[in-house]
Amino acid sequence: MADNRQITQATRAIWSGEKDRTMWEGCTQVPVVHSVSFGYQDIDVWQDVALEKTEGHIYSRNTNPTVQVFEDKVRELEGAESAVSFSSGMAAISNTLFTLLAPGDRIVSIKDTYGGTNKIFVEFLPKFNIDVDLCTTSDHEEMEAAIAKGCKIVYLETPTNPTVKITDIERITKAAHEVGALVIADNTFATPINQTPLSLGVDLVLHSASKFLGGHADALGGIVCGNDRDLIKKIYHFREINGASLAPMDAYSLLRGMKTLALRVEKQNQSALKIARYLQGHPKVDGVFYPGLESHKHHDIAKKQMKGFGGMLAFSVVGGFDAIRVFLPKLKYAHMAANLGCVETVVGPPAVTSHVECSREERAAMGIPEGLVRYSTGIEDVDDLIADLAQALEYIIDD
Repeated sequence: MADNRQITQATRAIWSGEKDRTMWEGCTQVPVVHSVSFGYQDIDVWQDVALEKTEGHIYSRNTNPTVQVFEDKVRELEGAESAVSFSSGMAAISNTLFTLLAPGDRIVSIKDTYGGTNKIFVEFLPKFNIDVDLCTTSDHEEMEAAIAKGCKIVYLETPTNPTVKITDIERITKAAHEVGALVIADNTFATPINQTPLSLGVDLVLHSASKFLGGHADALGGIVCGNDRDLIKKIYHFREINGASLAPMDAYSLLRGMKTLALRVEKQNQSALKIARYLQGHPKVDGVFYPGLESHKHHDIAKKQMKGFGGMLAFSVVGGFDAIRVFLPKLKYAHMAANLGCVETVVGPPAVTSHVECSREERAAMGIPEGLVRYSTGIEDVDDLIADLAQALEYIIDD
Protein backbone atom coordinates (compact mmCIF):
# COMPACT_ATOMS: atom_id res chain seq x y z
CA MET A 1 0.00 0.00 0.00
CA ALA A 2 1.38 3.41 -0.98
CA ASP A 3 2.04 5.89 1.82
CA ASN A 4 0.88 9.30 0.56
CA ARG A 5 1.09 11.01 3.93
CA GLN A 6 3.22 14.16 4.00
CA ILE A 7 6.19 13.82 6.33
CA THR A 8 6.54 16.38 9.11
CA GLN A 9 9.13 19.12 9.50
CA ALA A 10 10.68 17.18 12.39
CA THR A 11 11.40 14.25 10.08
CA ARG A 12 12.62 16.54 7.29
CA ALA A 13 15.06 18.21 9.70
CA ILE A 14 16.71 14.83 10.25
CA TRP A 15 16.53 13.10 6.87
CA SER A 16 16.21 15.78 4.17
CA GLY A 17 19.21 16.10 1.88
CA GLU A 18 20.91 13.03 3.30
CA LYS A 19 19.06 9.90 2.22
CA ASP A 20 19.72 10.34 -1.50
CA ARG A 21 23.42 11.18 -1.05
CA THR A 22 26.06 8.48 -1.39
CA MET A 23 27.83 8.20 1.95
CA TRP A 24 31.49 7.24 1.87
CA GLU A 25 32.23 3.75 3.22
CA GLY A 26 28.60 3.37 4.33
CA CYS A 27 28.78 6.06 7.01
CA THR A 28 25.42 7.15 8.45
CA GLN A 29 26.45 10.76 9.10
CA VAL A 30 27.38 13.36 6.49
CA PRO A 31 31.18 13.49 6.16
CA VAL A 32 33.09 16.75 6.33
CA VAL A 33 34.78 17.18 2.98
CA HIS A 34 37.69 19.56 3.53
CA SER A 35 39.14 19.23 0.04
CA VAL A 36 39.49 22.56 -1.76
CA SER A 37 39.46 20.96 -5.19
CA PHE A 38 38.11 17.79 -6.78
CA GLY A 39 40.13 15.88 -9.35
CA TYR A 40 39.14 14.17 -12.60
CA GLN A 41 40.97 11.59 -14.69
CA ASP A 42 38.93 12.34 -17.82
CA ILE A 43 39.06 15.84 -19.32
CA ASP A 44 35.66 15.49 -20.99
CA VAL A 45 33.96 14.48 -17.73
CA TRP A 46 35.74 17.32 -15.94
CA GLN A 47 34.51 19.79 -18.56
CA ASP A 48 30.93 18.50 -18.32
CA VAL A 49 30.96 19.06 -14.56
CA ALA A 50 32.53 22.50 -14.99
CA LEU A 51 29.81 23.45 -17.48
CA GLU A 52 27.13 22.01 -15.16
CA LYS A 53 26.08 19.37 -17.70
CA THR A 54 26.87 16.67 -15.15
CA GLU A 55 26.51 16.82 -11.38
CA GLY A 56 29.79 17.06 -9.49
CA HIS A 57 32.21 19.39 -7.76
CA ILE A 58 35.21 21.34 -9.04
CA TYR A 59 36.27 23.76 -6.31
CA SER A 60 34.87 24.30 -2.81
CA ARG A 61 34.43 28.04 -3.23
CA ASN A 62 31.75 27.07 -5.74
CA THR A 63 30.24 23.83 -4.42
CA ASN A 64 31.16 21.22 -1.85
CA PRO A 65 29.52 17.86 -0.93
CA THR A 66 28.99 18.70 2.76
CA VAL A 67 27.68 22.16 1.97
CA GLN A 68 25.32 20.77 -0.65
CA VAL A 69 23.64 18.50 1.91
CA PHE A 70 23.07 21.53 4.16
CA GLU A 71 21.55 23.46 1.25
CA ASP A 72 19.29 20.54 0.38
CA LYS A 73 18.08 20.14 3.96
CA VAL A 74 17.07 23.78 4.39
CA ARG A 75 15.61 23.87 0.88
CA GLU A 76 13.30 20.97 1.67
CA LEU A 77 12.29 22.45 5.03
CA GLU A 78 11.33 25.71 3.33
CA GLY A 79 9.54 23.91 0.50
CA ALA A 80 11.87 25.44 -2.10
CA GLU A 81 13.18 24.23 -5.44
CA SER A 82 16.68 25.64 -5.06
CA ALA A 83 19.04 27.12 -2.46
CA VAL A 84 22.47 28.69 -2.10
CA SER A 85 24.47 29.00 1.12
CA PHE A 86 26.83 31.68 2.43
CA SER A 87 29.51 32.23 5.04
CA SER A 88 27.10 34.17 7.31
CA GLY A 89 23.58 35.53 7.48
CA MET A 90 24.75 39.01 6.51
CA ALA A 91 26.55 37.53 3.50
CA ALA A 92 23.26 35.95 2.43
CA ILE A 93 21.44 39.29 2.78
CA SER A 94 24.07 41.49 1.15
CA ASN A 95 24.88 39.11 -1.71
CA THR A 96 21.21 38.71 -2.54
CA LEU A 97 20.54 42.45 -2.56
CA PHE A 98 23.62 43.30 -4.61
CA THR A 99 22.81 40.54 -7.09
CA LEU A 100 19.30 41.82 -7.73
CA LEU A 101 19.64 45.61 -7.43
CA ALA A 102 21.24 48.07 -9.84
CA PRO A 103 21.69 51.87 -9.87
CA GLY A 104 18.33 53.56 -10.28
CA ASP A 105 16.37 50.71 -8.67
CA ARG A 106 14.10 51.15 -5.68
CA ILE A 107 13.60 48.89 -2.64
CA VAL A 108 10.83 49.11 -0.04
CA SER A 109 11.34 47.71 3.45
CA ILE A 110 10.62 48.41 7.11
CA LYS A 111 12.36 50.66 9.61
CA ASP A 112 13.34 48.19 12.30
CA THR A 113 15.08 45.38 10.51
CA TYR A 114 18.17 43.81 12.07
CA GLY A 115 20.87 46.47 12.56
CA GLY A 116 23.25 45.08 9.92
CA THR A 117 20.45 44.91 7.37
CA ASN A 118 19.43 48.46 8.24
CA LYS A 119 23.01 49.61 7.64
CA ILE A 120 22.88 48.17 4.12
CA PHE A 121 19.69 50.14 3.52
CA VAL A 122 20.84 53.50 4.95
CA GLU A 123 24.59 53.44 4.32
CA PHE A 124 25.58 51.15 1.43
CA LEU A 125 22.73 50.98 -1.10
CA PRO A 126 22.38 54.78 -1.42
CA LYS A 127 26.06 54.94 -2.50
CA PHE A 128 25.04 52.94 -5.58
CA ASN A 129 22.16 55.29 -6.38
CA ILE A 130 19.59 52.78 -5.15
CA ASP A 131 16.51 54.39 -3.62
CA VAL A 132 15.49 52.91 -0.27
CA ASP A 133 12.06 53.58 1.25
CA LEU A 134 11.80 52.39 4.85
CA CYS A 135 8.22 52.26 6.10
CA THR A 136 6.83 52.16 9.60
CA THR A 137 6.98 48.51 10.60
CA SER A 138 3.57 46.80 10.64
CA ASP A 139 1.88 49.82 9.04
CA HIS A 140 0.52 47.86 6.11
CA GLU A 141 -1.23 50.82 4.49
CA GLU A 142 2.01 52.83 4.46
CA MET A 143 3.89 49.89 2.94
CA GLU A 144 1.23 49.34 0.27
CA ALA A 145 1.34 53.01 -0.68
CA ALA A 146 5.14 52.92 -0.96
CA ILE A 147 5.03 49.74 -3.03
CA ALA A 148 2.37 51.16 -5.35
CA LYS A 149 4.87 53.84 -6.45
CA GLY A 150 6.91 51.05 -8.03
CA CYS A 151 9.93 49.12 -6.78
CA LYS A 152 12.26 46.26 -7.68
CA ILE A 153 12.31 44.52 -4.28
CA VAL A 154 10.19 44.41 -1.13
CA TYR A 155 12.22 43.18 1.83
CA LEU A 156 10.45 41.76 4.90
CA GLU A 157 11.64 40.62 8.30
CA THR A 158 8.90 39.03 10.38
CA PRO A 159 9.09 38.69 13.31
CA THR A 160 11.55 41.57 13.49
CA ASN A 161 14.79 41.72 15.43
CA PRO A 162 14.53 42.71 18.30
CA THR A 163 10.97 44.02 18.82
CA VAL A 164 9.27 40.95 17.25
CA LYS A 165 6.85 42.99 15.18
CA ILE A 166 4.76 41.16 12.58
CA THR A 167 4.05 41.90 8.92
CA ASP A 168 1.17 40.27 7.03
CA ILE A 169 3.24 38.35 4.49
CA GLU A 170 0.41 37.44 2.11
CA ARG A 171 -0.99 40.97 2.07
CA ILE A 172 2.32 42.71 1.36
CA THR A 173 3.42 40.06 -1.13
CA LYS A 174 0.20 40.57 -3.09
CA ALA A 175 0.85 44.33 -3.25
CA ALA A 176 4.45 43.74 -4.36
CA HIS A 177 3.56 41.29 -7.10
CA GLU A 178 0.98 43.72 -8.48
CA VAL A 179 3.84 46.08 -9.40
CA GLY A 180 6.18 43.27 -10.50
CA ALA A 181 8.43 43.42 -7.43
CA LEU A 182 10.28 40.48 -5.89
CA VAL A 183 9.63 39.77 -2.22
CA ILE A 184 12.44 38.64 0.09
CA ALA A 185 11.68 37.49 3.65
CA ASP A 186 14.14 36.99 6.49
CA ASN A 187 12.81 33.92 8.32
CA THR A 188 15.59 33.66 10.92
CA PHE A 189 13.43 34.29 13.99
CA ALA A 190 10.51 32.08 12.94
CA THR A 191 12.45 29.18 11.36
CA PRO A 192 10.70 26.83 8.90
CA ILE A 193 9.25 24.98 11.89
CA ASN A 194 7.03 27.98 12.67
CA GLN A 195 6.65 29.69 9.29
CA THR A 196 7.28 28.98 5.60
CA PRO A 197 7.16 32.30 3.70
CA LEU A 198 7.38 30.67 0.25
CA SER A 199 4.01 29.03 0.90
CA LEU A 200 2.63 32.53 1.53
CA GLY A 201 3.80 33.81 -1.87
CA VAL A 202 7.28 35.17 -1.08
CA ASP A 203 9.91 34.79 -3.84
CA LEU A 204 13.02 34.32 -1.69
CA VAL A 205 13.44 33.31 1.94
CA LEU A 206 16.72 33.69 3.80
CA HIS A 207 18.24 32.78 7.16
CA SER A 208 21.14 33.52 9.38
CA ALA A 209 21.79 29.81 9.91
CA SER A 210 24.11 30.72 12.78
CA LYS A 211 21.01 31.21 14.93
CA PHE A 212 18.13 28.74 15.35
CA LEU A 213 19.03 26.43 12.45
CA GLY A 214 22.39 25.53 13.96
CA GLY A 215 21.19 26.13 17.49
CA HIS A 216 24.52 25.66 19.28
CA ALA A 217 26.35 28.96 18.69
CA ASP A 218 29.34 27.17 17.17
CA ALA A 219 29.01 27.76 13.42
CA LEU A 220 28.44 30.73 11.12
CA GLY A 221 26.34 30.42 8.00
CA GLY A 222 23.56 31.85 5.87
CA ILE A 223 21.23 30.58 3.16
CA VAL A 224 18.77 31.80 0.53
CA CYS A 225 15.98 29.57 -0.86
CA GLY A 226 13.47 30.03 -3.66
CA ASN A 227 11.37 28.34 -6.32
CA ASP A 228 12.88 30.18 -9.30
CA ARG A 229 16.01 28.20 -10.11
CA ASP A 230 17.32 30.87 -12.49
CA LEU A 231 17.00 33.51 -9.78
CA ILE A 232 18.89 31.38 -7.27
CA LYS A 233 21.52 30.67 -9.94
CA LYS A 234 22.12 34.42 -10.36
CA ILE A 235 22.65 34.77 -6.61
CA TYR A 236 24.92 31.73 -6.61
CA HIS A 237 26.98 33.21 -9.44
CA PHE A 238 27.47 36.46 -7.52
CA ARG A 239 28.54 34.48 -4.45
CA GLU A 240 30.93 32.15 -6.30
CA ILE A 241 32.75 35.15 -7.79
CA ASN A 242 32.71 37.31 -4.66
CA GLY A 243 33.68 34.37 -2.46
CA ALA A 244 31.39 34.44 0.60
CA SER A 245 31.17 30.63 0.62
CA LEU A 246 30.09 28.45 3.53
CA ALA A 247 32.95 26.39 4.98
CA PRO A 248 32.47 22.59 5.05
CA MET A 249 33.07 22.33 8.81
CA ASP A 250 30.45 24.99 9.49
CA ALA A 251 28.06 23.19 7.14
CA TYR A 252 28.62 19.98 9.11
CA SER A 253 28.04 21.72 12.46
CA LEU A 254 24.85 23.33 11.16
CA LEU A 255 23.64 19.98 9.83
CA ARG A 256 24.25 18.32 13.18
CA GLY A 257 22.39 21.10 14.96
CA MET A 258 19.44 20.86 12.61
CA LYS A 259 18.76 17.26 13.64
CA THR A 260 17.09 18.68 16.77
CA LEU A 261 15.61 21.81 15.17
CA ALA A 262 11.97 20.79 15.65
CA LEU A 263 12.51 19.64 19.23
CA ARG A 264 14.34 22.81 20.16
CA VAL A 265 11.93 25.22 18.50
CA GLU A 266 8.83 23.54 19.90
CA LYS A 267 10.33 23.74 23.41
CA GLN A 268 11.37 27.37 22.88
CA ASN A 269 7.89 28.27 21.61
CA GLN A 270 6.30 26.93 24.78
CA SER A 271 8.83 28.46 27.17
CA ALA A 272 8.90 31.90 25.53
CA LEU A 273 5.12 32.23 25.76
CA LYS A 274 5.13 31.26 29.43
CA ILE A 275 7.96 33.70 30.18
CA ALA A 276 6.27 36.51 28.25
CA ARG A 277 3.07 36.01 30.27
CA TYR A 278 5.05 36.05 33.50
CA LEU A 279 6.88 39.26 32.58
CA GLN A 280 3.63 40.93 31.52
CA GLY A 281 2.51 41.00 35.14
CA HIS A 282 5.83 42.01 36.74
CA PRO A 283 5.99 45.50 38.33
CA LYS A 284 9.60 46.05 37.19
CA VAL A 285 8.66 45.42 33.54
CA ASP A 286 6.88 48.17 31.63
CA GLY A 287 6.49 46.46 28.26
CA VAL A 288 6.60 42.94 26.79
CA PHE A 289 6.93 42.22 23.08
CA TYR A 290 5.91 38.73 21.95
CA PRO A 291 3.55 37.82 19.08
CA GLY A 292 2.07 34.95 21.09
CA LEU A 293 0.52 37.37 23.57
CA GLU A 294 -3.07 38.37 22.89
CA SER A 295 -1.99 41.95 23.68
CA HIS A 296 0.45 42.01 20.75
CA LYS A 297 -0.77 44.46 18.11
CA HIS A 298 -0.68 41.86 15.35
CA HIS A 299 -1.33 38.69 17.30
CA ASP A 300 -4.11 37.74 14.87
CA ILE A 301 -1.76 38.02 11.87
CA ALA A 302 0.87 35.94 13.68
CA LYS A 303 -1.76 33.29 14.42
CA LYS A 304 -2.72 33.20 10.75
CA GLN A 305 0.76 32.77 9.28
CA MET A 306 2.75 31.06 12.06
CA LYS A 307 2.47 27.59 13.55
CA GLY A 308 4.30 28.73 16.69
CA PHE A 309 5.42 32.15 17.90
CA GLY A 310 9.14 31.51 18.34
CA GLY A 311 11.73 31.57 21.08
CA MET A 312 12.47 35.28 20.81
CA LEU A 313 10.87 37.92 22.99
CA ALA A 314 11.78 41.38 24.18
CA PHE A 315 10.83 43.40 27.22
CA SER A 316 11.61 46.82 28.63
CA VAL A 317 12.42 47.34 32.29
CA VAL A 318 11.62 50.23 34.59
CA GLY A 319 14.67 52.47 34.85
CA GLY A 320 15.93 52.07 31.29
CA PHE A 321 19.53 51.28 30.40
CA ASP A 322 20.79 51.98 33.94
CA ALA A 323 18.45 49.28 35.23
CA ILE A 324 19.68 46.87 32.56
CA ARG A 325 23.24 47.37 33.82
CA VAL A 326 22.10 46.14 37.24
CA PHE A 327 19.61 43.46 36.20
CA LEU A 328 21.31 41.47 33.42
CA PRO A 329 24.53 40.53 35.30
CA LYS A 330 22.36 39.00 38.05
CA LEU A 331 20.91 36.37 35.72
CA LYS A 332 22.40 32.96 36.48
CA TYR A 333 21.08 31.04 33.47
CA ALA A 334 21.68 33.32 30.51
CA HIS A 335 24.69 34.34 28.46
CA MET A 336 25.09 38.08 28.01
CA ALA A 337 26.17 37.92 24.39
CA ALA A 338 25.45 39.16 20.87
CA ASN A 339 23.76 36.01 19.66
CA LEU A 340 20.40 34.22 19.70
CA GLY A 341 18.67 30.96 18.84
CA CYS A 342 20.92 28.77 21.01
CA VAL A 343 20.13 25.89 23.34
CA GLU A 344 21.23 28.23 26.13
CA THR A 345 19.27 31.38 26.95
CA VAL A 346 21.00 34.51 25.62
CA VAL A 347 20.19 38.08 26.63
CA GLY A 348 21.33 41.59 25.82
CA PRO A 349 20.17 45.11 25.00
CA PRO A 350 19.99 46.07 21.30
CA ALA A 351 22.58 48.79 22.02
CA VAL A 352 25.27 46.09 22.25
CA THR A 353 23.69 43.27 20.20
CA SER A 354 21.32 43.58 17.22
CA HIS A 355 21.68 47.34 16.75
CA VAL A 356 25.17 48.08 18.05
CA GLU A 357 25.96 49.56 14.61
CA CYS A 358 23.23 52.16 15.06
CA SER A 359 23.28 55.36 17.08
CA ARG A 360 20.91 55.98 19.99
CA GLU A 361 18.92 58.31 17.74
CA GLU A 362 18.70 55.67 14.98
CA ARG A 363 17.46 53.08 17.47
CA ALA A 364 14.85 55.51 18.77
CA ALA A 365 13.66 56.16 15.20
CA MET A 366 13.16 52.40 14.82
CA GLY A 367 11.04 52.26 17.98
CA ILE A 368 13.72 50.51 20.05
CA PRO A 369 13.84 51.85 23.64
CA GLU A 370 17.22 51.94 25.38
CA GLY A 371 15.72 49.94 28.24
CA LEU A 372 14.84 47.02 25.96
CA VAL A 373 16.14 43.53 26.66
CA ARG A 374 16.30 40.98 23.84
CA TYR A 375 15.66 37.55 25.34
CA SER A 376 16.45 34.42 23.34
CA THR A 377 14.81 31.57 25.21
CA GLY A 378 16.89 28.44 25.52
CA ILE A 379 15.81 24.88 26.23
CA GLU A 380 16.39 25.02 29.98
CA ASP A 381 13.51 24.19 32.32
CA VAL A 382 11.11 27.12 31.96
CA ASP A 383 10.37 27.32 35.69
CA ASP A 384 14.10 27.69 36.37
CA LEU A 385 14.26 30.52 33.82
CA ILE A 386 11.29 32.32 35.36
CA ALA A 387 12.75 31.97 38.86
CA ASP A 388 16.03 33.34 37.55
CA LEU A 389 14.28 36.35 36.01
CA ALA A 390 12.36 36.92 39.24
CA GLN A 391 15.45 37.06 41.43
CA ALA A 392 17.39 39.27 38.99
CA LEU A 393 14.54 41.75 38.57
CA GLU A 394 14.49 42.27 42.33
CA TYR A 395 17.81 44.11 42.02
CA ILE A 396 16.15 46.92 40.07
CA ILE A 397 15.49 49.72 42.55
CA ASP A 398 12.19 51.57 42.23
CA ASP A 399 12.42 55.34 41.73
